[in-house]
Amino acid sequence: MARTVLSVAYPFAPVGPDASGGAEQILSAVEQAVVASGRRSIVIAQAGSHVAGELVPAPRLDGALTVESRAAARRLVREAIMAVLRRNRVDAVHFHGVDFFEYLPDCDDVPMLATLHLPANWYPPAVFGPGRPSLWLNPVSATQAATCPAASNLLEPIDNGVPVERLQAARHSKRAFALMIARICPEKGVHLGIEAAKAADCDLLIAGELYPYPEHEAYFREEVAPRLDRRRRFIGPVGFARKRRLLTAARALLAPALADETSSLVAREAIACGTPVVAFRRGALPETVRDGVTGVLVDDVQGMAAALRQLGRIDPERCRAEARERFSLERMTAQYLALYDRLAAGVLHEGAA
Repeated sequence: MARTVLSVAYPFAPVGPDASGGAEQILSAVEQAVVASGRRSIVIAQAGSHVAGELVPAPRLDGALTVESRAAARRLVREAIMAVLRRNRVDAVHFHGVDFFEYLPDCDDVPMLATLHLPANWYPPAVFGPGRPSLWLNPVSATQAATCPAASNLLEPIDNGVPVERLQAARHSKRAFALMIARICPEKGVHLGIEAAKAADCDLLIAGELYPYPEHEAYFREEVAPRLDRRRRFIGPVGFARKRRLLTAARALLAPALADETSSLVAREAIACGTPVVAFRRGALPETVRDGVTGVLVDDVQGMAAALRQLGRIDPERCRAEARERFSLERMTAQYLALYDRLAAGVLHEGAA
């Protein structure tokens, strides 16, 4: 009998090939590989998500995402998980949300995996402690893994991959604009990217999702919108085809992150498209961006502006070759499929940190 994998998405963002969020994109890629391998895939994700296997839709919340509405949604996700486990023989449950600990099921006879898509200090310390022998954690980069507390349930990292071949399938002429693609929230430093583009006298397109969290909306209203002008524009979320076109045509991708990035999918996508990344020297960005080869690492807005003026030494073909060598989506999905088999066989203690 084919193995069954239950994937559980972050409840407040849709899953699919055109998803805005990095965690949702990774879930989508891994879940497609599950189906292609002949395994059975069940996905609990926001209604309207697109999956290769069977979708168990979670309610889509309208309006502001308040503390109360989020708690109610998480209760429904937990009930959905329990219902799936009662009806099906599940070999592994794979969580992708930063809040996964809010809806862990009351059972220890099914192995569970949580991918840590966000900085380790965004998770409660108890996540890394004893208490759930069936729960395992995997980081997405060596840099992130080094920041995690020592824990018996912490596995070796699985580096995030991107669809390099699909990203390189289309070529577009380079244009003069810089690009940001990110969730519109304070930790992504969108306002600093705008300041850098202004200082460099450079056009900037900002693509991304503005989720209805009150703090995100306030950030856009108070810090981003007042800085926009005719040459620095916000264009909202983009699907894969438009994202590829923008990434290929841009002179640079800006990544002025104020939180420690765990991997930065969009930086890897930009490099795959032959576009250098100008990034703050934070988190795993130095692990993704080879300074002077696939981009430039800087420490502040002034450094970002200076780098934007001096990108001629970055070879687009060298960027594309680096991506083919280092950011394989197929390598990542193969590692997850092997991990599911180890989970089901109960042999994970070998190789745990």
